[in-house]
Amino acid sequence: MIDKINGIQNISGINKVNPAQKANESSNVDFSNMLKDAINDVNNLQKTADKAAVDYSTGKINDVHQVIIAAEKASLSLQLTSQVTNKIIESYKEIMRMQI
Repeated sequence: MIDKINGIQNISGINKVNPAQKANESSNVDFSNMLKDAINDVNNLQKTADKAAVDYSTGKINDVHQVIIAAEKASLSLQLTSQVTNKIIESYKEIMRMQI
């Protein structure tokens, strides 16, 4: 015999979050720290790609695909960072042109 399915109210472990509280939590995110973390991630990918290239040239890595993948990840992350930077500068310039 199949037991009756309990309603959502009976599920334990669900935290009820006030929408105003959730908005306050999301506004606490520091934009400068987020950018610093992103730039650090790009830097780490660049270092990983450089290390993979050195390891391949010294014979520690035999699979050239690992080196190419690491280099491509670093390249794509740098391109993304560059495009985001361009958009930020573009937005800043647009805001400065606005008349109040």
